[in-house]
Amino acid sequence: MKTKPHLSLYWKCQIVGWTIAALYWTLQGFLSGGFRFDLAIVQLISDVLIYVLMTHMYRNFSLRHHWEDLPLKNLLIRILPAIVFMGFLYTLVTVLKLYGIRVVFGLNEHQSILDFFKINGLGIFIAGIRLMAIWLLAYHLFHYAKRELRLAGEKAHIELSLKQAQLDNLHMQLNPHFLFNSLNTIKSLIYTSPSSAGRGIDLLSELLRAGLYKGKALMLSLEEELFLVKDYLELEKLRMRERLNFKIVCDASFFSIPVPRMSIQGLVENALKHGVAVEKDGGFIHVLITRQSDLLCIEVLSPGQLSVNKNKMGIGLENLKERLNITYTGNASFELYEKSGQVCAILKIPVYG
Repeated sequence: MKTKPHLSLYWKCQIVGWTIAALYWTLQGFLSGGFRFDLAIVQLISDVLIYVLMTHMYRNFSLRHHWEDLPLKNLLIRILPAIVFMGFLYTLVTVLKLYGIRVVFGLNEHQSILDFFKINGLGIFIAGIRLMAIWLLAYHLFHYAKRELRLAGEKAHIELSLKQAQLDNLHMQLNPHFLFNSLNTIKSLIYTSPSSAGRGIDLLSELLRAGLYKGKALMLSLEEELFLVKDYLELEKLRMRERLNFKIVCDASFFSIPVPRMSIQGLVENALKHGVAVEKDGGFIHVLITRQSDLLCIEVLSPGQLSVNKNKMGIGLENLKERLNITYTGNASFELYEKSGQVCAILKIPVYG
C-alpha cells in the first residue's frame, strides 16, 4: 500500500509564508497602477522560488553547523550578522531579478543596472533586512522553543525514572525481609559484639536516610555514591559474615565526577542478590572504577552465572539502562556478561570537562 507523500511543517511554512509575501507585493503593484497580469505572475512565481531557495540554503548551513543546539545567547550572536548577510544577499538577488524581468519585458528604458541599483538598492536592502530578520528569528525561536520543550520532557522523564529508582531502592530498604535480617543481625551482635551492633545501627540509619531524604538529586558525586555502596556492603557483611567479602578500587582523582544516583548501588545490590546470596560459600564482590579517555568505567564482578536468557534483565537494570540513555543521550553504555566464571556488569559513562 503506497503512502501519500508527506509535506513537512517546515516546507508548508516556507511555501505559504513566501506566497503570502509575494501576493502582498502583487497587491501593492495592482494598487499603484500600470498593472500587468503576465508580469505579476512572473514576479510572484520567481519571488516564491528564489526566496524559498535562499532561506532553505541558510537552513542547511544552520543545520550543518548545529546552530539549533546552541544556547540562546550564543545563537543571537550568530543571528545578528546572519541577518545583515542575508539582507545583502536579498538585495543582490532582488536587484538582479527585477532588472532581468525589466529587460525581458522591455521595461528597462535603456537604464543601466548600476543606475537601477542606485535608485532602488537602499529600499530593497531595508526591506531585505526586515524580511530576513523576521524569517530568521521565527525559524530559530521555533526550534529553540521546540528544543526547550523536548529537554523539559526528557528532564521530566529522568525525574520520573529516578523516582521509580528511589521507590525501588526504598522498597528494598524497607522490605520486611531485609529489615528482619538486619535487625536480627544487630540483635545477635548486642551480646557478642556491642561495638559491631552499634555500627550496624549506624549503617542502617544511613541507608534509610539516603533513601528517604536525598530524593531530589539526579546526580551524585562518585565519592557520595561509593559511600552509599560501602555502607550497604558493610551492613550486609555483618549479616553474612565470612560468606561476603568485597573490595572497592577507585582512584581519588575520580571522586568529583558526577554519576547517576543509585547507579553503582543498584549494580552491587544485583550482584549480592543474584550472585553471592545464592552461592553456598558466598563470594567476593569486586568494584573496579577506571577511566578510559573521556569515559568512566564502572565494573562490578560477582560469582554466579547468567540466566539462560542472557538478554533479559531485571526491572532495576532495565530502569538503569533507560536512565542512562536519557541522561547521556545514548553516549553511555551498560553490559552484563560472564567473564572467567564470574558475572560482570560494566557501566561506561562520559566524563565532561
